[in-house]
Formats: sequence, C-alpha cells, structure tokens
Amino acid sequence: MSNEFKEIFSKLSVIEKNEVTKNKIETTLEIIPILLKRVSTQNVDVLAGILKQSVLPSICPETDDEIEQVFESINKNPNLLFEKEIQEKIQRFIEQRFQRDKQIVIQRTSDISKFVTLMGQYLNDAISSSGSGSKNVLSIKEKIQSIDLTNNGAIELSDLQTELINAASSIEEEMNQVSNKLQTGKTQVQELEEKVNSLEEELTKTKNESMKDHLTGLLTRRAYNEEIKKIESSYKRHNTQYAVVFFDLDFFKKVNDTHGHECGDVILSTFAKILEKNTRDHDIVGRYGGEEFVAIVHFNLNRELLQYLKRIKTIVTANNFKYKEHEIKVTFSAGVAIRSDHESYDSAIQKADMLLYEAKENGRNQIKLEDGKTI
Repeated sequence: MSNEFKEIFSKLSVIEKNEVTKNKIETTLEIIPILLKRVSTQNVDVLAGILKQSVLPSICPETDDEIEQVFESINKNPNLLFEKEIQEKIQRFIEQRFQRDKQIVIQRTSDISKFVTLMGQYLNDAISSSGSGSKNVLSIKEKIQSIDLTNNGAIELSDLQTELINAASSIEEEMNQVSNKLQTGKTQVQELEEKVNSLEEELTKTKNESMKDHLTGLLTRRAYNEEIKKIESSYKRHNTQYAVVFFDLDFFKKVNDTHGHECGDVILSTFAKILEKNTRDHDIVGRYGGEEFVAIVHFNLNRELLQYLKRIKTIVTANNFKYKEHEIKVTFSAGVAIRSDHESYDSAIQKADMLLYEAKENGRNQIKLEDGKTI
C-alpha cells in the first residue's frame, strides 16, 4: 500500500473507509468511483439551508443561538455536514429543541390553567356570597310570616328588628370579604391575562417566523406550498388567471467561491427584497431553495405580466449589488408558465422549471415564456 494511498484513505469518511475495506481496494485509481459519489458543494449548501430551516426558529432563544453557531461553521465549510460529530450535534439540537420547547409551552400554558382555576374560585365565592347572612334572612322571613298581628305582636316585632340588624351586619361583612377577595383576584387575573396574551403573541410570532425564510424574509418552500393551495382553490372557483415564475441567480456558486458565503447571503437577501417590493400583496413570492425563487403573479392582460417581468429584469441588470467595498454584477434567468395553459399547478410549475433550464442553456440573463417570447 503506497503512501499516497494511505494519505487519501486517511481523508475519507467512515462510510467511505468501510467501502474501501469491504471491497478490498488497494489502489488510488480504484478509490475514484467512491469519491465521485460525493455530493457537490452547491447541493450541500442547499441541503444545509433546508436542514437549518427545519430546526429554526425555536420558542427557546437559547436553542436558536446554539443552532445558529453550528450552521455558521457549516456555511464556511459545507463538508462538515457529513462529519459524524456534526451530525450527532445537530441530532442533539433537534432533540433538545423539542424538549425545551415542550417545557416552555407547558410552563406558559399552566398560566392559562391558573387563570381558569382562579376565575372559578372567585365565581364560586360570588355565588355563595350570601353565606350565613342569607340563612339568617331566610329564617327571619319565616318568622315574619308566622307573626300574628291581630294579637299583640309588638314584642315579637322588636325582637325581629334586632335579628334583622344583626343579619344585615352579617351580610355586609360577608360582602366586604367577598369584595376584597374579588379585588385581589382581579389583580391576579389581570396579571395572568397579560401572561396569556404575551404567550399568544409569542406563539403567533413563532408561527409567522416559521413561515418566513430565515435569510431572505420570503415565504419558505413549505409556506409557499400552503399558499399555493389557496390560490389553486380560488383559480378553480373563480378562474383567477395567474403565472408561475421561476427565478434562478446566474453563476451564484462563482459568487460564493469568489467573495464568500456572507456575500452570497447579502445578494440573496437583496434580490429577495427586489422581488418582494415589486410583487403585489395578493401575489406571493417564496424562496424555493438555494438561489431559486418562485413567484405567483395574477394578471388580466398579458401586458401586465410582461411589465412585471421587465421591471424585475431592468432593476437587477441596471444595478450592481454591493458587498463591503465590492460592486458585483448579478443577473438571473427565469421561466414563466401560464396556469390556464395546463391541467394542473404541478404541470405549470414543471413547465416553468423547464423554461428556466432553457434560459440557462441559451446563455442565461434572460426570461423564457412558453409562447416563445424571450425577455
């Protein structure tokens, strides 16, 4: 076994080493097919991004910070994703996230339970507020009914007056006690209500954050897929016309290789802002994965769609993207399919993807429509 072979063998992953041993490979040439099975760096970037989206955000800020640190290391060296230590660390984070989030939800939802219990307690107090005083009044009522005013009932009435005063005092004291309890309970209920409202806001915020891509602020692929179901439903009921536009930044890997992943992130974020700013509220735009974006654009006339596409292309091609002291020229390719020309949304997006591929094959920096137009 040559030194060159030993050196290459030492740099293989555990799985690759096992395959070499199992197949009794002894030459450098025989290792090449194993190395060719490795995933490309570009695909690893996409995989890392999808994995990161699946574990963020967490309700527990501490978990978010820990996960963020690991993925920063992976961004700098994507091949770390295949190291057993990193894989085990990500697995631990996922398990910790579930446990921590579960504990936080249990802790905070216990406030809701306290709120309900407390309200029940004070409601019972209010219902039974009459207490012994009301029993005394009932007894006095029976006595009043039994007095025979035709005879000399003055003495009985005098005694009854004393009992009425005592009963009234007892009721007043009981009502004061209940009032004090209710006042104290009101303060506690208000505090719990504030906690419950805070929990609702946090859960809503977490839900909204999980729908947005961590880097670009656009819809995640999962959130986009949920929105497209609503759009499809509207299309089938009202025949609302729309186009599927598939965007892909040209030579994005070269940008990452030349200027670094941080620069790539800035460009992705900036391009996303251009799409978001120029896409109307009733349309949607999402990050499909890596440097791919997809937009659903409603239109009545073809010229409206063409104006939208030309506007995006003009903004991107007429300006340079800025990163630190660098000004970087970026272009994109796109494919556009009209929903009404296809039996289903799936068919339309597949066609948009095919047209995007044609645009890239024909030299990039162009938008291909299925009627043959090129912008």
